[in-house]
Formats: sequence, C-alpha cells, structure tokens
Amino acid sequence: MTGSNYTHSLYLMGCLILTVGLALDMGPNQNMEFTFMLPTGGTECFYQTTTTGDTMEIEYQVIAGSGLDVGFALISPSGQRVVSEFRTSDGIHMVDRTEFGDYRLCFDNSFSKMSEKMVFFKVVINSQDNTSGGQEEWIDFTVTESVADYRIEEIRRTMDSVYRHLEKTRQVQAVLRAFEARDRYLLEDNLWRVSFWSCLNLMVMLGVAVTQTYTLRRLFDNTKRVCT
Repeated sequence: MTGSNYTHSLYLMGCLILTVGLALDMGPNQNMEFTFMLPTGGTECFYQTTTTGDTMEIEYQVIAGSGLDVGFALISPSGQRVVSEFRTSDGIHMVDRTEFGDYRLCFDNSFSKMSEKMVFFKVVINSQDNTSGGQEEWIDFTVTESVADYRIEEIRRTMDSVYRHLEKTRQVQAVLRAFEARDRYLLEDNLWRVSFWSCLNLMVMLGVAVTQTYTLRRLFDNTKRVCT
C-alpha cells in the first residue's frame, strides 16, 4: 500500500466516523462528535458554546499517526486554561459548572514534523435548563389533562434513568468505534512492516545461499584442476 493510498484510506475512515457522529447528534441536545486530520507541525482549535451552570464532558483519542500522541488544551471563555496536556494519546475531562461563552478546544501537533494525526473527540453537554424545562412541561401536561392518579415523579425518574443509560450507551459505542479505527490502523501498519522485513530477510537468505553455492563450486573446480 502506497503512502497516498494509505492517507486516502485514513481520510475516508475519518469521513465515515464524522458522518455517523453527525447523524447521531441531530437533535435538541448539544452533543458533538468529530474526527479530523491534524497536519504536521500544526494546531487546530474548535469552539463549543455553553451557558452558565452546564456540565461539559470532553473525550478525545488519537486513532492514527506516528506515535499516536498530541497536545491538548481546554481554554474557558474568560481565557483561563482549564486543561493542558502534552503528547498524550487519549483523555477524558469534565467541567462541572461551565461559564457563559465559547470554550476553546485546541489540539497541537507542532512537535511532529513528519507525521499527521487522525484525532477523534466528543463533547457532551448536559444543560440544567433544558432538563428542568422538560420536567415542568410534563407536569403541566398532566395537570391540564387531569391525570393526577399517575405517579408523575416515578415516571419522570424512570424516563430520566432510561435517557441517561441511552446516552451512556451511545458514548461507549462512539469510543469503541474510535478504538476499532485505532486498532485497524496499528494492524495495517504492523502488517506492512512485517511484510517488508520478511521480504528483505528472504532476499538476504537467497543471496547468501547463491553466494555459498557459487563459492563451493569454484572450490571444487580448482581442486579438479590441481589433480589433473
């Protein structure tokens, strides 16, 4: 596999993961999944808008590229550096109470001058306003429909529990997809190395065998000439 074809395959893989992530994230929540190519010696930053008091979870992983490591920084709207990591392959970070504004997520590959990296990251925001608003709508609906016999609180807790479990399941599936892409990259890279060194060793063995055969034949030819 040539370098251009391999890079093209990585790009198609990234597009596939991005398409699946965007398809899953279409909805009222503020979740985001993204896979991108981080160029050699470059830095890429992304922005996530939050409101005051939200909970934000950030997860990233390097799934392709030499060394499988990048630098990561999370900067708050006020300019404070919340998270700063150097040359790590993955990480999970939680911001309990967010500020109002745009958080900046920066991925750094300036230390690598030879290899680009494929990075997957996911942002999950749990808004307190949206949750409370949904609960009030349920309560208003039940009151207006005069169904006081139903156990509203129990139904609401059950629905919240189901929703949290579904969100956790979807997050785990996204992480497993990233792990699968990373393992596939490592397997393909190791297969190329094994094939190359196996062919090189085979050529060396054949060369040594031919050289030994030629040397032995020359030795016996010289012996016959001396005897005659």
